[in-house]
Order: sequence, then structure tokens, then C-alpha cells
Amino acid sequence: MKFSRQRELIISEVLNSDEHLTADAIYERLKKENPNLSLGTVYRNLTQLSDNGMIGKVSIPGDPVRFDGNLSNHSHLICESCGKIIDIDEKLFNLDFSKLQEEGIQVIGTDILLRGICSECSKVR
Repeated sequence: MKFSRQRELIISEVLNSDEHLTADAIYERLKKENPNLSLGTVYRNLTQLSDNGMIGKVSIPGDPVRFDGNLSNHSHLICESCGKIIDIDEKLFNLDFSKLQEEGIQVIGTDILLRGICSECSKVR
């Protein structure tokens, strides 16, 4: 995959953010210093970067797709109070797929979305 200046800016924004940004949020952050950047370019590049495994996608029902620079095996918790999305290490779940394997099912990945209240919002309550 060839990297244009715009693609480099987009992937850098995803990889250097500790948030799970939407395409619109990435566009808003980058357009100030890059007035020639279009929203369509951001969407196309995010799709290509995701399809090529360079960034992850976080799909939350009812919300726009968000993009994730953390490619390690992890799940997400969405705070019901502030909407923040937090990475959760999948090792915490201790999942056992042996029963599925006995039935001939091969698990190739998981996509777990937890809902709760983040630590910051819990302090306010």
C-alpha cells in the first residue's frame, strides 16, 4: 500500500490517539492544518487502512464506526454515562473454547463489547 501525505496524517492520528475516533472526528482534527483534505478522503483511507489490518474498527450498534490504533487482542467497554470507550485486555475473560472445538468450530477472533460506568464517572456519582 502506497502512503500519501494524507494517508500518513490519517494513520498517525489514529495510532497516536488514546481515543477511539470516528472518521468525522479525525477529519475535524486534521482539516485545520490541512485544508485540502476532504471527508471522503478520510473515509476511503480509513477503510483501506482497516482492510489491510493497519488499524482496527470498533462497531457499536447505533453509533458510527470508530477506529482503533491498538491491534493487540482486546475488547472494549463503553461508558453508559460519558460514552468513552476503554480498551479491556481479553486475558481478563479467561475464555475456554474447548467445547466449540469438540464440535468442530474454530474460533478465529472475538468481539466483546462491555457496557458499564468508567472510573471517572463512578467518582462523580
